[in-house]
Amino acid sequence: MEGHRRKKLQGTHPHPVGARGVRASGTTYRSSEKEPPKEMATRPVAISTLRTPFSPSPPPLLRRLQTLTRALASSSPQTMASSPAPKKVLVPIANGTEPMEAAVIVDVLRRAGAEVSVASVEPAAAQVAASWGVNLVADALLDDLAEADFDLISLPGGMPGASNFRDSKVLENMVKKHVDKGKLYAAVCAAPAVALGAWGLLNGLKATCHPSFMNKLPSETKAVESRVQIDGKCVTSRGPGTTMEYSVVLVEQLYGKEKADEVAGPMVMRPQHGEEFSMKELNSTSWNVGEDPQILVPIANGTEEMEAIMIIDILRRAKANVVVASLEGTLEIVASRNVKMVADVLLDDALKQQYDLLLLPGGLGGAQAYAKSDELIGLIKKQAEANKLYGAICASPAIALEPHGLLKGKKATSYPAMWNKLADQSECKNRVVVDGNLITSQGPGTSMEFSLAVVEKLFGRERALELAKTMVF
Repeated sequence: MEGHRRKKLQGTHPHPVGARGVRASGTTYRSSEKEPPKEMATRPVAISTLRTPFSPSPPPLLRRLQTLTRALASSSPQTMASSPAPKKVLVPIANGTEPMEAAVIVDVLRRAGAEVSVASVEPAAAQVAASWGVNLVADALLDDLAEADFDLISLPGGMPGASNFRDSKVLENMVKKHVDKGKLYAAVCAAPAVALGAWGLLNGLKATCHPSFMNKLPSETKAVESRVQIDGKCVTSRGPGTTMEYSVVLVEQLYGKEKADEVAGPMVMRPQHGEEFSMKELNSTSWNVGEDPQILVPIANGTEEMEAIMIIDILRRAKANVVVASLEGTLEIVASRNVKMVADVLLDDALKQQYDLLLLPGGLGGAQAYAKSDELIGLIKKQAEANKLYGAICASPAIALEPHGLLKGKKATSYPAMWNKLADQSECKNRVVVDGNLITSQGPGTSMEFSLAVVEKLFGRERALELAKTMVF
C-alpha cells in the first residue's frame, strides 16, 4: 500500500463580532455580555425534481378542530402529570427554502425531544420544491396552525424561500404575535434580513445573516459577523455551514446546556468550526470523470436526513448530476427524524443507467435497508470490481459495506459507535478517509466535510474551497 497524505481545505469566514462564546464550536455571542477570554473553551454544538400527487386536505373547519383537539389533548392533566410537555417548535418551509438548513434545524431539535411542526407556507400544498432540486413534504399547512402556540419559531434560509416567508401574511402575523409574547424566535442565512428585518423584528438588536445579505439588514439593526448571534429572545445565524451550531444553540436556549451537550456529542460535530478541515487520503488516485459526473444517492425509510440532504445539495451546487433513488415502494420516504423527502426515481428505475459514483448516507434504518437490498449491493459490488468510485457515511460503512466485503483491503471509518464492526480500524479516528476509489466518513457532523472532499476529488480544490466559503463553513 502506498504512503498516505493528509489534505486540508481552508473554510473562510468573517471574524466574529460580539461578546461571549456560548460553549459552542464556532462563535456564538450574547450582545449583553463582555469580551470573551482569549483561551475560551469550546465544545461541539457541533428530494428531487419530481412531485407526487397531493391528497386533498380536509375542509378548513375540520382541520382547525383537529388541530385544537390535539392541542387540548397535549395539555390534559393526565399528560402533564406523567411527563413534562415537550417544547413546541414551528419550522416553516416554502418553495426555495434551503433544504440543508431546514433538515438540520428539524433533526437537531427533534433529537432534543422538541415537538417540531414542519409547516408549508404554500397555499394548499404540503410538498415544497426546496433549493437544489430537493423536494420536502411538510407535516401540516401553515394556515392550519395559525392559532397554535409555540415555544420557538425558527426560519430556515434559502432564496426565494426567505422572500416567500416575508410575503406570507399568515406567517408574519404568527411571528409578530409570538414575539409580542416574549418568546424565542430565530432565523438563519437570508431569512434574518429578508423576513425578520422586513417585519421590523430586528430593530435595535444585534443580528447576523448570510454574508451576501448583510447590506440588506435594516439600518435600525446592528449588523455583526458572528457565526451565531443571540440578542435577548432573538437568535440569528449565517448559512448552511453554521446551521448545526445554530440549532444546538436553540436547544440550549430551550432546554439548557446539559441537553445541548447531550444532543451535540453523538453528532460528531467539528471541534472548531470555521477552522481547517481535512481528509485522510491513502493510495491516491484520480477521480477525474469529467465535468458532469453521474452520482447515485439511495434513500430509504430511516435514512439520516441531514447526511442525505447535505450530500445531495452540496454535490448539486458543484454541478454534479445527482440521482436520488428510493428503496421503498414510493418516491416519498420518512427519514430517521421524520423529515419527509421525495426521491427522483425508484431504485429499479435508477438501476437502468450507470454511475461514476455511488454514495450511501447513514442512519441506522437506512443502512439496514441498503444492506438488505440485493439490487443495490449488487450494483456497489460491480462498481468496486470495476475500480469505480463509491462511498458511505455514518452507519453505512459498517452496516452496508463491511458485511458484504466492500471494505476488504481498504482503510475506512464509520460512526464511532460502530468502529468495532470494521475489520480494519487503523484509520477510523479520521473524520473523512479516502482510500483509492473509496470514501467514508463518520456522521452528521462530518457530512459537509465528506461532501466537500468528494467535490475536491471530482472537481479540484478550488471548487471545494469556493463552496465552503459560500456556505460559511
